[in-house]
Formats: sequence, C-alpha cells, structure tokens
Amino acid sequence: MDILETDAYDRRQRRNTSCALLFSLLPFFLSTAVYFYLWTPDSSASITSAGVKSAPILLLAAVVLSWNGGQSVMGVVGGLVFSAVGDCCLVWPELFLHGMGAFAVAHLLYSLTFLSGRYAAYRSSSWTRLLYLILFMVGGSFYIYLYPFLRKAPNSDLLIPAVGVYIFLITLMGMLAIRTRRTATLLGSLSFMLSDMSLALQVFKVTAPMKHGQTVVMVTYYLAQLLIAVGDVKAVEHKDDFAKWKRP
Repeated sequence: MDILETDAYDRRQRRNTSCALLFSLLPFFLSTAVYFYLWTPDSSASITSAGVKSAPILLLAAVVLSWNGGQSVMGVVGGLVFSAVGDCCLVWPELFLHGMGAFAVAHLLYSLTFLSGRYAAYRSSSWTRLLYLILFMVGGSFYIYLYPFLRKAPNSDLLIPAVGVYIFLITLMGMLAIRTRRTATLLGSLSFMLSDMSLALQVFKVTAPMKHGQTVVMVTYYLAQLLIAVGDVKAVEHKDDFAKWKRP
C-alpha cells in the first residue's frame, strides 16, 4: 500500500470513527432535549429534576468511558461524574456550596487530564503566554468584581474563600486547555468559564434577573461538557494514530 492509498485509508478510518462517535452521542443529545423540554425556571426542586438535569452528563461519561476505557476514570470521566453530582446539588439552593465543591473537583480532574501524556506537550510560544496572561487577568478581575457582592451574602465567611479557590481552579483549567492546542478542548473550557460566570452574576445578584439567564447558563454548560468529552476522545485517537506511525 503506497502513501496515497494509506492516506486515503486513514481518512476513511477517521470519517468512520467520527460517525461512530456522533452515533454514540445521540443519547446525550436526546437527554439534553428532554431537559430543555421539561425544564422550567420555577419548577420545584426534586429528585426527578436532579436526575433529568444530570442525565446528559452521566451519558457523556459513559461515552468517554466506552471509547477511552479505564484510563479516563481519574480524568474526564471522573470530572463528568463529579459534574453530575454538582448538577444534582445545585437543584437545591441550600446545597450550593456542596455543588461548587463537586465542580471544583471536576475542574481539577480536567486539569490533570490536560497535563497527561495523551495530550501532546507543546513548547509555549509568545502567543500562548499572552493567552495565559489574558485568561489569568479575566479570572482575577472577575473575582475582584464579585467580591463586594460576596460580602453581602449570608454565608460570606465561607463564600469568599470558596469562590476564590473555585475561580482559580476553573481559570487554571482554561489555561491548561490552551496548552493542549486542541480546539474542542479549549472551546469547551472557555464555554465552561462563560457558563459559570453567567451563573455567578445571577446567583450573587450582580445583575438584574435576566429573562433567559438560566437558559444561557445551561446551553453553554452542556456545550462545554460535550466539547471537553469529544476533545478527550479525539486526543486518545490522535495519540493512537501517532503511535502507529512511530512503529517500525
């Protein structure tokens, strides 16, 4: 098989793999549609609503696990599971801190994954260092902006340090996503930051209630998790392809 035939074969394999991945994501898309069909902002907290909200994320975890195997349990799969726990906690306002803690663990697991060997390590350029600085400044500025509103919260003694640690972890995840130079991973991390910022502005009453505020939060959130999951599957696929080329 010459080089052209090999290249054509590899393209067909990648196309078939992408189709298979898209097919395996159908339960996620369906469960997300069910969530938006059933969800209303004024619905009461219940186990059913928590299950409907977290189902898409658990289905994403199952997809990544089926594609990447056990190596992803302490990575993106673990992050998705903790995210599902966070989703359930946030259904009940009194469990907000517990939910934020679960998501903080998820961001930490994502960050560790982006540092793992499945993501190629690239030498930092002046552009990537500039992006690191911009993202760090965005995270820090957002915390400074939130600070006066956090002080007004009933449990400010816990919220002020907890939110600070959380913003640091999600900013770190975004910076490490830049390091991977994988488009899906980076866009997913940035979408996650956008979702959390939108949520924080509403939860801490920084802005007036927005008509479609929660919709923005959930759309960007589900999109973020989808892109991070797909990015992880593609990272392993790319690593396997590279390993095949290296074999004598």
